[in-house]
Amino acid sequence: MLTYTTYSEAGGVGKTTLSANLARAHSDHGHRVLVVDLDPQDGCLSYLLGVDDNRSDEDIDTIVHHMIDRGDDFDGLVRTAEGIDVVPSHNMLERLGDLLEKAASIAEQTGESFSKYARLRHVLAANDVPQEYDVLIVDPPATSGPHLYNAIHATRSLVIPVEPSGKGGESIAGLESVVAGIESSLDIEVGVLATVVNRFEGTNDQQSVLDDVTHLPYPNPVTLRKRSSLFEGCWAKQCSAFQYVETHRDREREHERETLDKLDELATFLEERGDL
Repeated sequence: MLTYTTYSEAGGVGKTTLSANLARAHSDHGHRVLVVDLDPQDGCLSYLLGVDDNRSDEDIDTIVHHMIDRGDDFDGLVRTAEGIDVVPSHNMLERLGDLLEKAASIAEQTGESFSKYARLRHVLAANDVPQEYDVLIVDPPATSGPHLYNAIHATRSLVIPVEPSGKGGESIAGLESVVAGIESSLDIEVGVLATVVNRFEGTNDQQSVLDDVTHLPYPNPVTLRKRSSLFEGCWAKQCSAFQYVETHRDREREHERETLDKLDELATFLEERGDL
């Protein structure tokens, strides 16, 4: 099974856009794909794929309920869009940290085992996700905390989009230490499957960032150029770039086809690393 968390210190829609489009590419390759959206923000993957309509409903079952052993039917959480199964985001994710702390306290008082950063991994294993799916992608917020740590503990691998900007350059400089810090905090080994320079326009400063990425000890199989019209269109129509080109473009544009081919190439690279 191929499992990874899409992680970027810089955050932003680029991380989420990459997650959604890789999920679509994996699905197009014939793989069974599950995406778990742990990002409580409004502009999340669930919104992009149009499956976040119940995010404010306080009466429904959510991934948070399952992570604190209060869940109902896991299969009932799953929504499907473009052939991708998604466990959607929910407003309750904003309270995940507090709820995990309370659940851990109760478990300690009753002599039960409860690792607050291993809860997502526990839920996925208990519901046979490794047997049911070929690919698992978890999309958490960029900030350190229970969402990110649960995502990485569950997947043990990262795909890291890098913005070719000053902020992106700063995150590159400390990337190895960040990965080492996560490994130390969770007491696990974390692999970086790929770094992906995103929104590249070819300026001298951006080329410098790209050069820095190529000197990291991680693969960087593709570079994605800036395609504002394409990706802003995806958010406007709530779909992947593949669906946007198929449905909302009256003609194929060569530069957009190049971007779709790069996403497809990246998905293939990750599948090969996951022995699919």
